[in-house]
Amino acid sequence: MSTTAEQLRVISSGIADLVPRDDMERKLASGRTLTIKLGVDPTAPDLHLGHAVPLRKLRQFQDLGHTVVLIIGDFTALIGDPSGRNSTRPPLTREAVESNAATYIAQAFKVLDPERTVMRRNSEWLAPLGFEELLRLTSRFTVARILERDDFQKRYREGIGISLHELLYPVAQAYDSVAIEADVELGGTDQLFNLLAGRELMEKMELEPQVCLTLPLLEGTDGVQKMSKSYGNYIGLTDEPAEMFGKVMSIPDSLMIKYYRLCTSLSVSEVDGIEAGLAAGIEHPNQVKRRLAREIVALYHTVQDALDAEAAFDRVFKARDVPEDVDEVPVVLEDTVHLPALLAHLGLVSSNSEARRMIDQGAVRIDGAVVPSGGYDHARQTVDGHVLQVGKRRFARPVSS
Repeated sequence: MSTTAEQLRVISSGIADLVPRDDMERKLASGRTLTIKLGVDPTAPDLHLGHAVPLRKLRQFQDLGHTVVLIIGDFTALIGDPSGRNSTRPPLTREAVESNAATYIAQAFKVLDPERTVMRRNSEWLAPLGFEELLRLTSRFTVARILERDDFQKRYREGIGISLHELLYPVAQAYDSVAIEADVELGGTDQLFNLLAGRELMEKMELEPQVCLTLPLLEGTDGVQKMSKSYGNYIGLTDEPAEMFGKVMSIPDSLMIKYYRLCTSLSVSEVDGIEAGLAAGIEHPNQVKRRLAREIVALYHTVQDALDAEAAFDRVFKARDVPEDVDEVPVVLEDTVHLPALLAHLGLVSSNSEARRMIDQGAVRIDGAVVPSGGYDHARQTVDGHVLQVGKRRFARPVSS
């Protein structure tokens, strides 16, 4: 096994926080195999790269020789995680939870090593809890402590209802950590309260408390909003290779290193080298992004699929006369972008009226796709970071500043 310093360097790469860091160092220095926990509620059937971020960090722990416990929250999914919500989640049926769980597990093993993953369901220990045991468990938390959550505070201030069962969610997730005696629990930055609740409960039950490792939320292809199907900015783990390659190529250059750290299996040293090469002007951004796209496609398909996807990408762009390396232009973009005004601002046309004529004539494209006649107003994420083309020779890539 690597030294404590080497392990800590790998574990810390790309994360948001490690609470407390001293405990992590102490656990690693002990030399024992640590139990690393990730709990997931199967509330949707399909995963995207944002969902895979904690899975990639789990895989790093596996490669360092530690034990990963993936907890399928088949019981907590019936409550619904209130993190970041401004309303109560609609309840899921057990049938929906089981169907989603099967799909989730299959996709998770595109990242995790099945031979080194312990699968558990939290219904194993939560479902048998009687009311007396539940009372004992909840007595270890105060209402004031639970209401410290930002989302609960906001809803309470705004008079938005908080169902009693939602208050039990962090208690249930905390008990998961007790049940498996976790050394480390992973989650997004929006999960820190739940992770700390697990640490607190373990201390109160006289167990060695877990370390809380949070990971940043991954921005989607628009470079602004977190990756989400509802925003239309996601890269699905089951996307076809060519579609996946093209989506990765559409992300803003500013996100490339973050994607390398959170979405690929490259070593920390390799990513550090790429980052240094970009900063020094040795690495060309377009080639770095191409490699990123190949790495991601190869992870979820094959190396040959990645090469074929790159060739397909080149054929499409050459057929549309779209150059691969278009400079980014910082601009202020509203949620709804009036395309004629933006084209004029970028100097691609002389006026708004010329822009409207060009759009109506089919002479304006976004990432090679023709803007339909009358298509003057567009959602910001469909324009931000994408290549705008007027005629055959005028190009720009607006990026929200």
